[in-house]
Formats: sequence, structure tokens, C-alpha cells
Amino acid sequence: MELRQLQYFLKVAQKEHVTRAAEELHVAQSAVSRQIHQLEQELGVDLFMQKGRNLQLTPVGQLFCKRVESLLNELDRSVAEVHEFLDPERGEIRIGFPHSLGTHLIPSIVAEFRRHYPHVKFRFKQGAYPSLIKDVISGEVDLAFISPFPENDGHVAGDIVMTEELFAILPQNHPLAGEEVIRLEQLREEKFVLFSQGYSLRPIVWQACLQAGFKPQIAFEGGETDTIRGLVAAGMGVSLLPEMAFYQTNPMQPAQVRVVEPSVTRTVGLIHRADGKLPLVARSFRTFLLTYFKDRQQNNTPVGS
Repeated sequence: MELRQLQYFLKVAQKEHVTRAAEELHVAQSAVSRQIHQLEQELGVDLFMQKGRNLQLTPVGQLFCKRVESLLNELDRSVAEVHEFLDPERGEIRIGFPHSLGTHLIPSIVAEFRRHYPHVKFRFKQGAYPSLIKDVISGEVDLAFISPFPENDGHVAGDIVMTEELFAILPQNHPLAGEEVIRLEQLREEKFVLFSQGYSLRPIVWQACLQAGFKPQIAFEGGETDTIRGLVAAGMGVSLLPEMAFYQTNPMQPAQVRVVEPSVTRTVGLIHRADGKLPLVARSFRTFLLTYFKDRQQNNTPVGS
């Protein structure tokens, strides 16, 4: 069994297609097919089965894939540790984050860190709450920003780095758009534009509405902050978004109003695998981040400034 066979196998499993895997690997399709065939012969099992034009992992293939993914991630970490030992300021940090943090926070803190460590590389991965937890546990990423912070997950550890207020966003011509403060109950009869199932902001908004005494009527669902904000600006409904979502401007902007009764917040945490040792460069980045957020909290300075 060769390392190349495992790498090809994992890529085909991810792409569910030999041709697309070969294109991403920059090798001939026949080379990928041959390596997969040899791997299956050596193991004495079928790892894939045909499903239409795509390939699907067999049950034993799924089991094998989990082990291979973990093995290759550990190998990547080992190689990174060797490189860091030779020059700890030239390593790579693999970090995950939700889309809502990607437009302003992540670029700001990475730029600040690279002022001190200009040769450090970053590998980014966006994802929803469940996939970020999975990526940390599997070793796909070293660190992940996540919201809300997972209080009772024994597989990950970390710190709450900030608590962020959520604001109501309304079409500019909405009767409440000019108010400084509204009660969430005042939006009882409105149609809501919410994040889709699996995104962490959805249950936060949903629970806040229930606390205010009503179940939100959903008009539209989306998977990105820009989509939610744009639909509200276009008059398709109302929503709640964290303050950080308003840093980026575009021609269509909804009105932003503070909400009370209840006040709606979300926690943002920085997590890592509970039983894993962070690479040296990732440990340096984590220390930098904890100091970064603590200093801004103490000085009442907006995050990202």
C-alpha cells in the first residue's frame, strides 16, 4: 500500500468522480483508476460503487475513508511540525470559521498577525456549525472560530473570545426603521429572512422570537450574510444579524435597529481538538488571538479595528 494510493482514494471519495479527482490532482484519469483498482485488490474489497455518473463509497469504503482521512491529516501535521522545528515563523495555520466572520474579522486579525509573522501561511475553510466541529475533531483544521461556543462537547476545547449583539435589520421604508430601539415583539407580524437549517444564527433568532412570545414566519432562507441582508434591503422581510455583518457596505443596505426585550446576543469561541497538541505556529496564533480579543474588550475597542 502506497501513500499515493491513499491520497488518490481520498480525493475520489471527496469528489465522487474519478475525472474530477484527476483534474484536481493534475494527473491522468487512468493513473487514478489504476491506483484505486490496485488498492481494492490489495484490500480485497470494493471501496466504491457506481451511482449514476458518480461514485459512492461502499460501507467498508466509508469506514476506510475515515481512517485514511485521519491518517493523512496526522501526516500533514507531522510534516508541518518538522518545518516549524526548522523555522517556526514559516509554518502553516489551518483555520475554520463561519461565513459571518469571513468578511471582516478574519481578514483583520490575519493581517494583524502577519505584521509580526510575515512568512506564516494560512489555509482557510469556511463552514456551518456542525462541519466546523467535525473539521476540528478530525484534524482538518487546527483552530476554528465558532458560534455559539460549544459548552458541553468533550471532543473540543477552547475559549469564548467575544459576545456580540444582534440587531434587527429592516427595509429602509419600514415604519420602525427610524427607531433607535425596538422590542422584538414589535416584529411579531413580519415575515422573516433566516439562515437555513444548520447555520448557528438560525436557532439564536428562533429562540429569541419564542422568548418574545411568537414564532417567526419564514419568508426566505439563505446561507450567507450578504444574501440575508440583501433580501431584507429589497423589502422581502426582516431579520436579526450580528453587528459585525454591517462592516461591509454595498448599494442596498437595510436599516439597523437595536433590539431589547429580549436583548439578543451570540457567543463567538475559538476551539481546538481537546486531545490534540497544536502545532507550534498554531499555538502562537491562538495566544495572539486571546490577547487580541482581551485587549479590545478591556479598551472597549471594536473588534477588527
